[in-house]
Amino acid sequence: MPELPEVETVLRGIRKRALGRRIVEVEVLHTGVIAGDVEEFISNITGRTTVAARRKGKVLAVELAGPGASGTKYLILRLGMTGQVTIQPVAAPLEPHTHVRMIFQGGAEELRFRDVRRFGRLRCSTREQLDALLKGLGPDAQQATEKEFLHAMRGRRGAIKSWLLNQQGVSGLGNIYADEALFEARIHPLAQPERVSPDSGRRLYRAMQRVLKRAVNLQGTTFRDYIDIEGRPGNYIQRLRVYQKTGGPCPRCGSSIRRIVIAGRSSHFCPQCQRRPRHTGKMRGPQRVARNGS
Repeated sequence: MPELPEVETVLRGIRKRALGRRIVEVEVLHTGVIAGDVEEFISNITGRTTVAARRKGKVLAVELAGPGASGTKYLILRLGMTGQVTIQPVAAPLEPHTHVRMIFQGGAEELRFRDVRRFGRLRCSTREQLDALLKGLGPDAQQATEKEFLHAMRGRRGAIKSWLLNQQGVSGLGNIYADEALFEARIHPLAQPERVSPDSGRRLYRAMQRVLKRAVNLQGTTFRDYIDIEGRPGNYIQRLRVYQKTGGPCPRCGSSIRRIVIAGRSSHFCPQCQRRPRHTGKMRGPQRVARNGS
């Protein structure tokens, strides 16, 4: 699933390739990826010009101006698990699972949204609707201050891995970068946030910042579906240290990387570098341990 580094890479591509361009035609090929009324979605976007783009967590928002005095709208993109946003020549053949086309003025290029599993969503909203959506998210993992991060951890009793994945706690992290940050900070995924010491909490915050910065600089991680706006895969996969490395050697101590399932989600860690604490977060659903495979 695209996480913060992948969405940030798409955001930068949109800023580079799509801003200042007028959308003259919108075609929805699969209505299931549109949140709300499809005809209203098309009419609200057609004729508008992209003027800015922003991100919070995994949510992308493109500001659309005009036409005339009709007010500003926002195109909200959520990539889900397999969503792709690219800019391609209008004449380029449509790939399977291409669900939305937005043709730019001049007719040479278009923005395409493709999603194999169709968990991604596009919607057109007002500023008030966008603000309400973003307000429901926790501090952005890349933009949060250390103080905000530590404050968000207070009183949280579940597994810290689950807390990192909860977008209301801190937004933008998923399985990949939560595992990598916890490993770098030497914190077990079942540790309780409220029992993590201030020093360990600060270590986790700084580890998270380093991991995200490295991943953004390498345009994210591609296992299968994720690509940037130019259609290129991310380059961070070779830098992963524990994620999907079950049974392989820990890059720090050589112990075998282990995998446990917490509330239905995989967590990869080193049992020596990330010692299990005496008090752990309560499990929501069965816990499973795997020593081989990912």
